[in-house]
Amino acid sequence: MKHISQNSQNLQLVTKTFNDIPFTISTRYQGIKLLGAGSYGTVLLALDTQTNTKVAIKKLNPLEDIIDAKRMLREIRILRAMAHPNIVAIKAAIYDNVSQESDYFGTVYLVQEYFQADLHRVLKNPKDLSDDHVQFIMYQLTKAVAYLHSASIIHRDIKPSNILAKDDCSISLCDFGLSRQIEEYEEEDNKKAQNFTEYVVTRYYRAPEIMVSSQQYSFPIDIWSLGCTFAEMLNEGKVLFKGKTYVQMVKMIFEILGKPIQEDLDQFIKNKNAMEFVQSLPSVPPQSIKKLIDYSNPLAIDLLDKMLVINPHKRITAQEALNHPYFKEIREKTEEAPYKGHADFTFENDDTISFEQMRIMILEELNKLGEKIDIPGEIDRLRQLREKRRAQKLKK
Repeated sequence: MKHISQNSQNLQLVTKTFNDIPFTISTRYQGIKLLGAGSYGTVLLALDTQTNTKVAIKKLNPLEDIIDAKRMLREIRILRAMAHPNIVAIKAAIYDNVSQESDYFGTVYLVQEYFQADLHRVLKNPKDLSDDHVQFIMYQLTKAVAYLHSASIIHRDIKPSNILAKDDCSISLCDFGLSRQIEEYEEEDNKKAQNFTEYVVTRYYRAPEIMVSSQQYSFPIDIWSLGCTFAEMLNEGKVLFKGKTYVQMVKMIFEILGKPIQEDLDQFIKNKNAMEFVQSLPSVPPQSIKKLIDYSNPLAIDLLDKMLVINPHKRITAQEALNHPYFKEIREKTEEAPYKGHADFTFENDDTISFEQMRIMILEELNKLGEKIDIPGEIDRLRQLREKRRAQKLKK
């Protein structure tokens, strides 16, 4: 069923339902089918009738509170700021204030480049991946992570399902809703670190420092997640650390990779209970992942070993990984330029920013992406809408 309307920017919108999920988008786009749904949004495959190309339109979940607002602002701002071929880009944004799925905000849609699959799907047929394919995919991913880290941004959720892929093996990192920017200060060991929530990264791809120190971590967590993804490509699509709990995960990691010496443990385990638990585990000497993964290219195994070093302070960095011999034959240094702009994420730790101010900031970002929203008018409209809804509830 189709319904045509206009939003406050006089942009003609059409509403069509896919798998019981309504999409109210510009008539420029013709919806084809639903591609997938996650905890923070739903993605539709559509045809851009102006360019005659397929695009992916991500419908962000309704905004209900300041936590939702921060996630939305974070993802839009990162994607708008990052200009890298291996990081998914926003082509356009659509702000639907007609269907009004939330009392607090209109519905936001992000128009992005369409990729035929994600790496999770590709790994269901792992024998289709040659070492050349794996090498090319890993080089692109490492470039993307190095670029993010040069902007002081941690992705925090690298996993196969967040790596989009095309038939020609070109890939892009996506889903930056959990990403964080590291504040500009240096610790004694010259490694940037900060306290964050521990609820990051799907469990199988979580770095050991998250599980034993919870909130204190930095860029190396992305390298660990990248290493776990790399391991799946080398190991016929099998998840490397498939534990059901933190305890099981830590035991599995130490059994497979070996238990670090006390000096290493002291460098990253700051929680007394976590340290006592780790010290109680059997002593296993450090060992190469090649004992578990039989792979033909020793350079791939060597790079993987360096990515899966348990002590984050000794784990290889993204920039160091680019210098690894595994990439020597395909490396293009001209494609490895660092981020040169300035992405402002001061809102993350500013408790003085109100929910309304956060919504204004999101609307400003959408206007930078081509929307023409009357921001004071829209905020006033939302305020009146909430007052009307409250009055209706009181009457009941």
